Amino acid sequence: MSGAGSSGTAALERAGAETVKRAVQLDVACRFQESLVCYQEGIDLLLQVVKDGKYHKQIRIEENATGFGYEKLFHKYLTEIVSEVWVEDPYIRQLYNFLRFCEMLVKGPCKVKKIHLLTSCDQGSRSEQRVALEGIKQSLSNYGVTLSIEFSSSIHDREIRFNNGWMIKIGRGLDYFKKPQGHFSIGYCDLDLRPCHETTVDIFHTKHTKQM
Repeated sequence: MSGAGSSGTAALERAGAETVKRAVQLDVACRFQESLVCYQEGIDLLLQVVKDGKYHKQIRIEENATGFGYEKLFHKYLTEIVSEVWVEDPYIRQLYNFLRFCEMLVKGPCKVKKIHLLTSCDQGSRSEQRVALEGIKQSLSNYGVTLSIEFSSSIHDREIRFNNGWMIKIGRGLDYFKKPQGHFSIGYCDLDLRPCHETTVDIFHTKHTKQM
């Protein structure tokens, strides 16, 4: 975002967030009528941010930063109406990370039924890649989720899209976590505790982009 338009959008976003925060405080204090008014005003302000056609949020993940597990990064955008997800990433090589992403989708609160993966073929371990992806596909089917897998030799961009209109672009794709120091080191299981590589996350609403 840039210029007067972006500053106006930022101001709306801040005002909306502060109003919702005030609504929560009133709710806790059992002042329900006042909290309802604040909730409505806050939501209206935040909807204006989306409707003005300039929504763009950027998150900078610093080298060795922690606290950026998938649920923390995506939960705001995985609303209950999300039923279909597109993942485009030419270099998904840490397939356990893709599996963790799928696990997050299965847990909800979204009701995902279809996941589309577009990636490139790993020439170094093609058979292992296909076996792993087929394993994830079969496991997802046990939860009523269909995984479609396509390979492309020309794909370059990395992005994740939800059918509620949100698009997330991560510079390193899903593989922005560093390797754990060992199988029994903190952060091996909990990605919130895993140090990250430096990367940038850009979040858009696709209503205001040329795609989709």
